[in-house]
Order: sequence, then C-alpha cells, then structure tokens
Amino acid sequence: MVKIVRVNNHCIRLRYGKPIDTESLEYDIQNAEELQTLPSLPLEIEEKENTIKLSYIMGEATKVLGLGENVRGMNKRGGLYESFCTDDPIHTPDKKSLYGAHNFLLVAGDTPFGLFIDYPGKITYDIGHTVHDEMYITINDVHADLYIFQHGTLKELTLSFRSLMGNSYAAPKWAFGYQQSRWSYGTKEEVDKILRAFEVNEIPCDAVYLDIDYMEDFKDFTVDQHKFPKFESYVRELKNKGIRLIPIIDAGVKIEQGYEVYEEGVKNQFFCLNNQQEPFVAAVWPGKVHFPDFLNPLARRWFGLKYKVLVDMGIEGFWNDMNEPSIFYTEDRMQSTIDMAKQSEGENLNIHSFFGLTHAFQSLFNHPDDYKKFYHQMEGTLINHKSVHNLYGYNMTRSAAEGLKEIDPDRRFLLFSRASTIGQGRYAGIWTGDNYSWWEHILLNLQMMPAINQCGILYTGGDTGGFSGDANGQLLVRWSQLSLFTPLFRNHSALNTRAQEPFAFDEKITRILKNIIKLRYTLIPYLYSEYMKAVIQHGVFFMPLCFEYEDDFSSEVEDQLLVGESLMIAPVYRENAKGRYVYVPEDMLMWKAVTEKIEKTEIVEKGIHYIELALEETPIFIRKNSLLILSKPAMNVDNLDLSELTVLGYVSDEAVYVYFDDDGVTRNYVKGDYAEVVIRVVYEHNQFAVTIENKGNHTLRKLHLILMGPDGSREERELLIDQ
Repeated sequence: MVKIVRVNNHCIRLRYGKPIDTESLEYDIQNAEELQTLPSLPLEIEEKENTIKLSYIMGEATKVLGLGENVRGMNKRGGLYESFCTDDPIHTPDKKSLYGAHNFLLVAGDTPFGLFIDYPGKITYDIGHTVHDEMYITINDVHADLYIFQHGTLKELTLSFRSLMGNSYAAPKWAFGYQQSRWSYGTKEEVDKILRAFEVNEIPCDAVYLDIDYMEDFKDFTVDQHKFPKFESYVRELKNKGIRLIPIIDAGVKIEQGYEVYEEGVKNQFFCLNNQQEPFVAAVWPGKVHFPDFLNPLARRWFGLKYKVLVDMGIEGFWNDMNEPSIFYTEDRMQSTIDMAKQSEGENLNIHSFFGLTHAFQSLFNHPDDYKKFYHQMEGTLINHKSVHNLYGYNMTRSAAEGLKEIDPDRRFLLFSRASTIGQGRYAGIWTGDNYSWWEHILLNLQMMPAINQCGILYTGGDTGGFSGDANGQLLVRWSQLSLFTPLFRNHSALNTRAQEPFAFDEKITRILKNIIKLRYTLIPYLYSEYMKAVIQHGVFFMPLCFEYEDDFSSEVEDQLLVGESLMIAPVYRENAKGRYVYVPEDMLMWKAVTEKIEKTEIVEKGIHYIELALEETPIFIRKNSLLILSKPAMNVDNLDLSELTVLGYVSDEAVYVYFDDDGVTRNYVKGDYAEVVIRVVYEHNQFAVTIENKGNHTLRKLHLILMGPDGSREERELLIDQ
C-alpha cells in the first residue's frame, strides 16, 4: 500500500510502508493534498522481495546530475554508487560512496524530473553501469518516502526541493576569510610560529585549526594544558588580532574512568548499545571508545551542551569529524585477525594465503559488518545501526548546532562536518573530506560543489591543496584559484606530508598565493551577499551552466561553474597548463586577476575560446548585464572596510544587483534585520545611468564604478551614497 500526497506544484510524495522519520525535510505535511490515484510517473517503481526497486530507461542524451558529495563527473551516468556514509580517503573514480549520503538526483532527459529518496540506510544507484541505457535504484527495505519532482526546468525542480528543507545554515561573516589548518599544529608554539609567518609575509588569515593533538589523550571537550597553557587567554589574545581558533570534535568518546563525558554517558545510557544492551565498544583515535547515541534526543542535547566548555573559553567555531562513524577496529574482529596471523606463523604463505592475511588486517578499518553490531534507542525501540547509518553524522552535527544555539542563542558559530545527509544544511556545512594532492581532485572538488548545494548544504569547500600526499606550489596555486570562490576556503593537510601553507614554497609561489588570498578578501562582499541571499531565499550558491543556459553545449560543460548570479568560473586544473579552453555561453567580461587591482579586462564573445592563463592569473567571468561587488582587501574580515566598494560590470542595456549585508555575527537576519542596496545601471545612447535604492541600515558610503559597455567602452566614476 502506497500513500500519495501532493507536496507542492512540482512535487508528490509516495510513502511506502512505515518509514523512519529522518527529519531531513521541514515542510508542513498538513498542507499537502492527499491523492487517491497515482499520477503518471517518469520511472517505474516495484516492491519485490523486501526491496523497493526503481527503474528508468535513459535516452542517448539523458544526463543524471546530483547525488551530492560523490565521485566522477557532474553527470553520474555510467557509474555505480552507494548511499552509505563511508570514511574512505582514496577518492578514485571506482569508489561507490564517500562521507555523505545525499539521495537527490536530477534526470535531464526529454522531460526533466527530480528524485529524493528519504531513507536512512544503504541505497544502490546503478546509473547505466550494468546496462548502458538503464538506471536501477535499489532500496533494501519496503519502508521509504519517495519525492518526485516534475513539470519544471532543472533549476526550478532544484529550488522546489530546496524549499522543503527549511531554513539554511548561515555561517558568520568571518568564516568567509582564509583559514589555515594542518594535522600537526599540536602546541601553542607551533600555532604562534604559523601566525608569525602569516604576519611576516603580510598574508591575510581569519582562522587556524586545531586537530586532535590539542586534546588530552584525544578526549573530546578537553584541552591539554601542557601544550596550550592558559588556553582561554590565548583564544582571547588571538581574537583581538582577528584570528579564531577552530578545534576538532570527534564522534568517539574515550572509555576512561574519571573522564566526565564518559561517566555521564554511561550513567545516563547515552551511548549506542551492543546486542547485550551494554555500551558498544569500538576503537578510534583514543583507542577504545563508545559512540553517543545521537538519534536519542536526550543524548543529542547532552552532547551538544558539552560544547559550552570550549565556548566559555572563547571558541566560535568547530569541525566535527570521524562521524560516519569511523571505526578503526572492534575487539572481536581484531582478536580473530590476530588468531589468523598466529596460525599463519611459520607457514609457507602462497599468493592466496598471504593476500588473505593482509586483507584481514586491512579490513579491520570500517568493516561493513561492524555496523551491524550496535543499536540506537529510538522512541523506546532498539534499532540496528545499519538501517539508520546515514543519520549518524548528521545528528552529531545537529546536536552541536542545537547545543550552540542553546548556549548562545544569538551568535552564529562556524560549524561544519565530515559525514552528512540531506537535512544537515539547516544546521551546518560540510567539507569534502580527506582528499589527495592530486590534480584530478581539483576538478572533483569543482564538480561536487553544485551537487552539494542542490542537497541544501551551502557552506562547503574542499581541503585546498589536498589533505594527503605532497603538493607542489603549482598545484596549490591552481587549487586556490578555485577555492577563492568556495564559501569555505581552508588549506588543510596531513601529518607527515609536505608543508603547504602559503609561505611553505619558494618566493614566487608565496607571492602568487598572497595575491590570491588578498583577492579572496576583495571578493567577500559579493560572496557573502550571494551566500546569504541563497540562505534566505532557499536558493543555491553554485550552479552548473545548464541551470541558466539551455543550449546543448552548456549541458556538456563539467569544468566550469556559475557562482551566484553574476559570475562564471573556469579554473585551470591540469599540471603545467598555460591556459585552458572555456565555453562562454553569452558575451561576458573577463577579468584576468593577478592582484586585487582591476587591470586585465576584456569582453569575450559567446563561443569556445582558448584562454591563455599564466600561473598567477585567475580568470573571472562577469555575466552580461551583471555586476560584481568588491572591497579593498584586509588582513582579516573584522578589518574589512565595507563603507567604500567597487562595482565592476558589463552592461549592454540594464543590470540590477541587490547587495546584501548584515552584522555577520548574530541571527538578526532571520527577523529581517539586514540591509540591501539595489544598484541599477542602464546603458543607453552610449551612456551609463546609475541609480541607488537603500533598504535598511548599512555602512556603505561610496561606490567606485568600473563599467564596460557592449562596444568595449569603459567608464569609471565615483558615487556617494545618501543615507
């Protein structure tokens, strides 16, 4: 029996069985119209052998977009994917799943449609992998909600889905500054050394991250006072310089008598249980741990309020990690592996026995069967973890977000996570996990961005330069030219890899990276404005070209992005490349940015162009009849002067831009407490006419306009803003 409701003009929901309420969406079901008959559907749905199977015959030109954080290109056709949050740092094209489980896809065929599967366990997507023209989706259950979106463009269907997710997470404005991280900043002296290098090289920075070494023996909500003496004073000292410290919080709670978090969790039954209904034991960084039961509302609130320990010390941001959850090993599996090794001692191991032994040790890490060994308490019922696996990281981060809101109701904290599922976009952002210093991962980073946004997660970015492996200066430069535009711009690398801070290379690379980071601060007024409008309007920040341009070629482009309403980006992602081919879907103004100064600009006509790009040149394309808002750079966001801005635009007839700004710290924007400045430029009779409309209180006092006309004419003027 399937229950059918019409959710909105684009969407119907099919409810099979009695699915778990994942709380991924946040719309009013009471306003949904119940339907008695099943409308015409774009795909076949069949209940069979305790599964729900969906099938669709793809045309030769059909493309499948979405699935959020996943491998391969924007078009997922040809791949085999699994929705199952997985700690796997080797992001190669054959992998089926990464850290997020984002079950939304768009089918771009003769009649576009969208599909969201609201189900917390494993889902398999065979998108033309087994049979070229056939897509099969398998849910290993008969309890699930299916949302089908029809009767609109790809962009309209996406925005319809976005509207069902509730209010999006708004990061604080300082979180749009450059952020430096590395697994190795384990002492105050090491952090001071890094910050001195930023100061000496005059490179802007807003945050430094503390990985697991800042804790006492890897225990959450502790600070090792030997490594970071007088931590609270140190946090305050750095904030006075415009620098925030961002500590990591892991999912596993160390088993240790006398450790308050452990003892409280055991006493109140806040940990996941084994089949004897005792706290489940696994091992991660501290060794043996228990996992908080984040699906239990009481446990979720308890853990979320633990962040107060660090908030009271002045901390304003956190990154949640290892929350798939990652499992290094379980005791029984470790023991059986050791027994196998002992039995092999002295034997003449052949190819089969040797690789059998090595596989046993390698498979200790995140073994699939270990996720069947523990349980959650949901409304008084024990639920096996495997059936709700994808909710774990999401609810850990929800725990943090709700806790932080209770601790300081008015403050916006930086918060992002590794594991996630749809719904997390209301509470936090994500980063794309432990990537590699591979050129292929620049392109993968770019291709993930619009798909992640489609799933409602706006604050996102990758580990710039790659987490694992050794980056060279050229790779870091080209990757930074992409990260310029991602809301999260964080350089993060692993212990025992080559240092990749912006001053870790030769003088030339340091100079180029310094200019790129300064350019980031110049772009913050635009990036923040577009981000916050996407938050308030349930929109997206990144889009593939085919969302705005309906020509056939735009649907083929997978290495360019639209960023907000005004920009297109086309970063270089190949080693030693001196340029790249760019498809320009309409006439655009190209700025080859070397510094924050606007010098190299030209109008590029619609078509395919080879654009020469020296290593220090970042191509920025401004769409026709669009405006880009810029500021002067500063050493951190707190010191940005937003009273004087520059407007760069290409106007053939009329361009209108709504510049958004608020205090960047509080949640007052929810009450409508923000400013909008409507900038209108009309090009007529070879002249530009500019008008300004003020809405709300703002600090803007002067605009410097640099305007290009369709004939290549350029005009600069100053404009004072009446308050």
